[in-house]
Amino acid sequence: MGHEDDVLARELADEAGELLLELRSSGLTDMAELRRQGDARSHELLTRRLAEERPDDAVLSEEGLDDRARLAAERVWIIDPLDGTREFGEPPRDDWAVHVALWERGELVAGAVGRPARHSTLATDAPPARPAGIPVRLRLAVSRSRPPAFVQELARRLDAELVPMGSAGVKATAVLDGTVDAYVHAGGQYEWDSAAPVAVARAAGLHTSRIDGTPLTYNHSDPLLPDLLICRPEVSDRVLAAIAELTPAAVTHEEKAS
Repeated sequence: MGHEDDVLARELADEAGELLLELRSSGLTDMAELRRQGDARSHELLTRRLAEERPDDAVLSEEGLDDRARLAAERVWIIDPLDGTREFGEPPRDDWAVHVALWERGELVAGAVGRPARHSTLATDAPPARPAGIPVRLRLAVSRSRPPAFVQELARRLDAELVPMGSAGVKATAVLDGTVDAYVHAGGQYEWDSAAPVAVARAAGLHTSRIDGTPLTYNHSDPLLPDLLICRPEVSDRVLAAIAELTPAAVTHEEKAS
């Protein structure tokens, strides 16, 4: 069922993206209500469609109650119905996303990151070609609204350029677009923030890990997954070495990104 799961991930990300674009163009002027409806309606669509297409699979969603039965399940869909809710509520910003990933028996096996306002979906059914080579100067994705001190210090150590942008999914896939060379986060995320981007990044041949170089793993009892690194493999050793030089305090005081 592997390739069918890849295709389904893309289809679901696209369907949720279409719904969100329609909602955004509906004329709703209360931005708080736009964000609330975006989260809720995309969650409802994704969970309904998964119940139809994969009724035996478990689901972990940012917007849903955590069904602990997933801990005994062999297959769990990990979804973020609207990654970058803040950015979604600031038209015409396009740096928000939909995340759909499938975890199966310990591994991410399928995923899609829909970027509806950019009319682009990156998915494991047709992994995008990654940029190759070693950049002259590293570019690091960073939160547009609240750049964390940890990444600012890391950029100084690497003599890297910071490139501000919105949601976690957009920052992660910016490495595939060639907009940046690395996305480093150390301030507290959850499994739904990174599962789909990591699945796509791995399929495309990028380096993905925790900031100490250990593997990213999913479907844990506590879905907190506080840090990650996604980057070109050619620069992973250099970035990991620079991170290792930072004090623990610099890491733990980073604010949570969107």
